[in-house]
Amino acid sequence: MRVHKLTLAALAVAAGLSLTACQSDDDGGSGGAAQSAPSSVPLTSSGASASSGAAGSSSDSGQNSGGSAQGGGTKSGGTDSGSTNSGGADTAGGAGSGGSGKAGKCRTDDLQITASDSTIGGDPKASVTVTLKNSSGHDCVISGYAGVDLKTDSGTVSAERVSQQSSVTAVLGSGKATYFPITYPFNKTGGTGVRITGLVVTPPDETHPVTLNWPGKPSLPVTDGSGSPVEVGPVGSAGQGG
Repeated sequence: MRVHKLTLAALAVAAGLSLTACQSDDDGGSGGAAQSAPSSVPLTSSGASASSGAAGSSSDSGQNSGGSAQGGGTKSGGTDSGSTNSGGADTAGGAGSGGSGKAGKCRTDDLQITASDSTIGGDPKASVTVTLKNSSGHDCVISGYAGVDLKTDSGTVSAERVSQQSSVTAVLGSGKATYFPITYPFNKTGGTGVRITGLVVTPPDETHPVTLNWPGKPSLPVTDGSGSPVEVGPVGSAGQGG
């Protein structure tokens, strides 16, 4: 009996050891399963890689976007808002302002003024033609009557305007000339009369005169003031030499 009990006890111990071993094996399997958790690390690594790739894509996208923006800035600055277009418009507008071709008035300093005798034989009155030549290098506008004074040994005689002739406004090109006539009575008596010593011409719309040598008849007749006056025609009313 005692032997039988020992045998049973031994079997019980063996069974317990076997059960423990099985449990140990099961725990090892569980531990293996627990250790297999690191197999999820590649997933995490893969997710990080994907996230990194997304970040890289975002960075690339940002760089591309930035490059595109920089390219747009260059175009805008260089073409659309650059000084070439703006300057071209200003320049076109200026030279259009200045480039409009509107000429200013002919000033005394713009003109070369000369006088010549243009008397035609048999006419009751003598005449002198005054030439106004534009020597300024640019166009200028001239119109109206010049001021004309004859200097004499008895004082100054101012010419009167010929009222029946109208004034014409003209653009006088550089190097071009226009003319106006002076008509006057001259001494036919053989006496000295009133000697003419000079001619003073003031261009239209000017206050600066030019004094010229008198090219015409030497003297005016002596009158009581009721005689024929010295007269001046408007600019453009006489041709060259007459």
